[in-house]
Amino acid sequence: MLRPGLLVTINPRSDKTRELLVEGVIEEILTSSNTHPHGILVRLQSKEVGRVKSIQARK
Repeated sequence: MLRPGLLVTINPRSDKTRELLVEGVIEEILTSSNTHPHGILVRLQSKEVGRVKSIQARK
């Protein structure tokens, strides 16, 4: 389950091609439901907003 503090890869909302992936730590979960067909919308600590594509292992 997603929660603040997890390291994830997102597709930023600013990327209209849907090809760019950004890695970061979740600051806030913006989607109110537990699931979404396109991925849960989150804000990273870097302030980037996008949909989660994968959860990464801590380095």
